[in-house]
Amino acid sequence: MQLRNVGEDGVTGVAAPSAAMVFLLAASCGIIVANIYYAQPLIALIGPDIGLGRHTASLVVTLMQLGYAAGLLLLVPLGDIVETRRLLMLTIGASVPALLIIASAHTGGVFLVAAALVGLTSVAVQMIVPLAANLAPDHLRGRIVGNVMSGLLVGILLARPVASLIAAGFGWRAVFYASAVAMALLLVVLRIALPQRAPAAREHYFGLLKSLLVLPVRIRLLRHRALYQAAAFAAFTLFWTASPLLLITQFHYTQRGIAVFALVGAAGALVAPIAGRLADRDLGIPGTVFALLSIAASFVLAAWGGLIGHSVVALALAGVLLDAGVQANLVFSQRSIFAIAPAMRSRLNGVFMAIFFIGGAVGSALVSPVFAHYGWGGICAIGAVLPLLALVYFGLRGGRVL
Repeated sequence: MQLRNVGEDGVTGVAAPSAAMVFLLAASCGIIVANIYYAQPLIALIGPDIGLGRHTASLVVTLMQLGYAAGLLLLVPLGDIVETRRLLMLTIGASVPALLIIASAHTGGVFLVAAALVGLTSVAVQMIVPLAANLAPDHLRGRIVGNVMSGLLVGILLARPVASLIAAGFGWRAVFYASAVAMALLLVVLRIALPQRAPAAREHYFGLLKSLLVLPVRIRLLRHRALYQAAAFAAFTLFWTASPLLLITQFHYTQRGIAVFALVGAAGALVAPIAGRLADRDLGIPGTVFALLSIAASFVLAAWGGLIGHSVVALALAGVLLDAGVQANLVFSQRSIFAIAPAMRSRLNGVFMAIFFIGGAVGSALVSPVFAHYGWGGICAIGAVLPLLALVYFGLRGGRVL
């Protein structure tokens, strides 16, 4: 898995990473990011067990995403000044006790604090993505980032069925105990397999944090791409946090049934490598329009399946279309952002991901009150409007991302 001649920008004189290395990076992304999605299909089990009511249970998901957003701003930018493998080891190592606290928590307060810590440490995945970009030559960067991001999306989508299946057999706590073991094993594998990469920047940490405040102001592409993806990801978390509630209340699904439903959505991960190739061909702008329209269309289909046709098949197809649109837009965005400044990739990625994960946190926070008061129709209405607002903003820019 070794790479040759890694320069400071990760490009000059560098051979493409091996297929084994790309697979390892993709698999690592999936294993790590799953930690903040295991709770989504389990909130109906977790809430009563730790004393959270149905109007506040979705805070479990929200706190994980807010912790993740904090880590994107406080930890991910360190990739520009700290040796990458060392930073990954420290961050992944810290996730193990956080997961063990979640697994053993018996009160809402302890669980929510630990949930935020799990989100904070799960940003290790966003240290891996810039590493993949740095290891890739220019002409293959979109493809390699797309392949790694497909692993991330598979982790997001498989987290729900895996969590549901484990919880059905052994209880929800077993999910987080198993995740702690998986993270400990991954720590060992990455310590052995990852190459060392010394960053080019020589800034102090507080100077690094200060620079984060001005990046969205100074760099229009970063700001616009982050806003598009924030709307897309808010719709994503809205659907996948609310759909288990719909399946339980309207279709009388068990946790195993929810697991099968969520597994179907994993097909959306197949779009990531395709989007990466399109991005390498400078088709990111039309691809963005198509991705956002796909997200809006998915909620129209979801509304029909949940309210009119009462069709789980239609809901599953809506999930696939939604996941494909969100993933494609993410790949187009990251391909554009990583081309801005090689020495600042960790900071750029951290700011971008933090902004759009705040959108995801808002989406999940809306689920409990909207579903309680307006049902599935309210969820679908908000989900369809969000990407359309992003398209309007895109149109107001004259169809330009910059």
